[in-house]
Order: sequence, then structure tokens, then C-alpha cells
Amino acid sequence: MSIPQSSATPAVSTDPVANLASLIRCASVTPAEGGALSALEAMLAPLGFAVDRVTMTEEGTPDIENLYARLGSDGPHLMFAGHTDVVPVGDAASWTHPPFSAEIAGGEMYGRGAVDMKGGIACFVAAVARIKARLGALPGSVSLLITGDEEGPAINGTVKLLEWAKARGERWDACLVGEPTNPDRLGDMIKIGRRGSLSGTVTVHGVQGHAAYPHLADNPVRGVLSLAEALMDPPFDTGTAEFPASNLEVTSIDVGNPAVNVIPAKATASFNIRFNDCWTADSLMAEIEARLARAAEASPLREGRPPVRYTLAWRERPSHVFLTRNNALIGSLSAAVEATIGRAPALSTTGGTSDARFIKDYCPVVEFGLVGQTMHMVDERVPVADLETLTRIYEAFIERWFADAGL
Repeated sequence: MSIPQSSATPAVSTDPVANLASLIRCASVTPAEGGALSALEAMLAPLGFAVDRVTMTEEGTPDIENLYARLGSDGPHLMFAGHTDVVPVGDAASWTHPPFSAEIAGGEMYGRGAVDMKGGIACFVAAVARIKARLGALPGSVSLLITGDEEGPAINGTVKLLEWAKARGERWDACLVGEPTNPDRLGDMIKIGRRGSLSGTVTVHGVQGHAAYPHLADNPVRGVLSLAEALMDPPFDTGTAEFPASNLEVTSIDVGNPAVNVIPAKATASFNIRFNDCWTADSLMAEIEARLARAAEASPLREGRPPVRYTLAWRERPSHVFLTRNNALIGSLSAAVEATIGRAPALSTTGGTSDARFIKDYCPVVEFGLVGQTMHMVDERVPVADLETLTRIYEAFIERWFADAGL
């Protein structure tokens, strides 16, 4: 079964299933817009949203088209943030239903982006449309900040779109990011913060030589193993009330050596640490640098040789840890979830990073969306019933937030 495509179907729909079908049928694999922003604009403009399409550029990266839309001009201002770009489909022949067909089977809609995160966008638009149909207007302003490169390098998307909007005078009182936050069932979890993320690569410099004459060489593998061990042990902390313990994983050790009888000239170890609010990015970088320096000097494997020679390169900008403490935002969303499904959601800081890490610098932000079990997988799909339930949660949340904002 699929949702029919017809020119008689209105662009604006209070039905999240129809909204999502329109978005899934757009092959918006990063960095392509693929028609997804045009489909979204067609839903928003008849509702009265002022819509801007903004293309951001930076040398060496693809141009990215983004969308910013606002309904209302005064009162409390609630932002919904998300992305219409999706990851590649992989082997399209492995899909039970074509990845951009939005077909429904067994009560589920199939398609790339169904849960990550075109589904959240479709439900939020439907929620706003229902409130407008019922009340005629909202008691404040609602905006959508939608990027096209969240699944890519995240350079020409949310960061620059926020700066662009702020320069135009936009200010927000709160933000909901529609990422798929629920691990098992809709309503399980609201994300109220995220751990920080920091990555780097250590390169140990040795002396290349013949494996049969080790005294003429200096094997960097010994050094890189010692430094890697120092990065992982001892633990950085034991966690805090809101966050689990910081955790560093060495994700790659490589010498690039195809020969078994050659001692390599260098060895590298790449690592990533997800850290809690015991640390800032700067304090964590200092701790890692100190660990490496101590290990390089004290390695028991040196046997009279000089300290391990190494260099450390930090990779990309770090993601900073944050925790949202805003009763109006968290309370209204929690109450909306409980009123709709009959149970209170957990408040969590688990998982990876999201665009909330950028939005936190502008206003309080939380994340809540669909169940994420099939995101990025072949046969990504969402139960049709969950789309209706999430729409009702968003509808209740919007009304409660405007009532509780007290601005």
C-alpha cells in the first residue's frame, strides 16, 4: 500500500502520514536537497509561515540549501529543529520496498528518513496545522529551522543558519529537536542533554628497519601500544548525577605496513572520548596531553632508549557537553507525553551528538521524536500508529509550552 500522489491532495495536511510520504519521496541524500525542502515549503506556506530558503557555502565543502520558516511575530517563540537530508540507502535491491516509495505494509511506512528524521518533521507540521484548524492562531510564534547537512559534515547547515537567523533579529525562547530519541517504544525518552565528543590521532615516530636487525631500528608499535593504554586507563571519572562516566575508546591502530619483515617508520592510534560535565573540552585536552607525555617518558618498553617520540593531532571541532535545565520546556513536554500515552518518559543524556549541541548556545533545547531502532538501516520504517501518536504529543506539547512559558 502507498499513499496516492494526486494534484487534488492539499499541500498542507493535518495527517502526518501524508506529510511523511511527501518527504520520503524526495531523494534528499546529503548534500542533495532532492525536493524535500520544496515539499516542506509547500506544506508550510499555506499555514501562514514566512519561508526562507538559505544556501550556505564554504570552500572545499558542498553548498547546502536550508530552510527557515516562522509563523507569528510576537509572544513566546518556540523553535522546532531538524533535517531533511538522509544517509545513503545502501543496496537498494536489499530493501523490501523501494527506499523512496513511502509504501505502507504491515502497518509500517518504509523509506529512507522515515524515522531519521523526516517523520518528526511531518508530525510537527501536522500538529501545528491541527492547532491552527482548531484555534485559528497560536498564542505566540513557532519557527522551523531545517538543515540539509546534518548527516554530513554539519558545516553549512544548522551552525550557519542559526547565525543567519540571529543576524536578522530572530530570538528563541526554547527549542525542540525532532530526532528519534526513543530506544524501544514511543514515549520512552526525552534527551535533555548530550555528552561532549572529542577525537584525536597520536602518531608515534620510529625508525624503519629490517625485522631481523631490530637494534638498527626503533619499532613505533611498542610506543603506540603504551600510549594507547595510557589513554584508556585509568578511567577519567566515575560519572555524575546526570551523566554516565566519560569513556575513551581507541578506534584504530595502524602502521600502513604491507611487509611482515619490515619494522615500520610510524604507527598511529585514533581515539574518541565521550565526556560528561566533569570536563570541558579544554580541560580534557590538557588531561590527555599530560597522560601521553607521562607514558612517553615512563614506558617500560624503552629499555634505555629515549622517550617515545610522538605527535598529537586533534580532529575536527569538539562537541561540548551540555545539560538543559528549563522547567517550562522539560515539564511541558514530559506532561504532554504522559497525558498522551499514559506513562512518564525518562530524562536522558545518553547517545551520540546532534544539532542540539549548536542550538544550546541560543536557547534551552530538548530532543524528542520517534523510535530509532531502524534509522540508517536497510528497510528503515515507522509504524503508522506512531506517527499519529507523536503528532498528538507534539500538539499537546505546543499548547502546554505556550501556557507554561510565562513570558
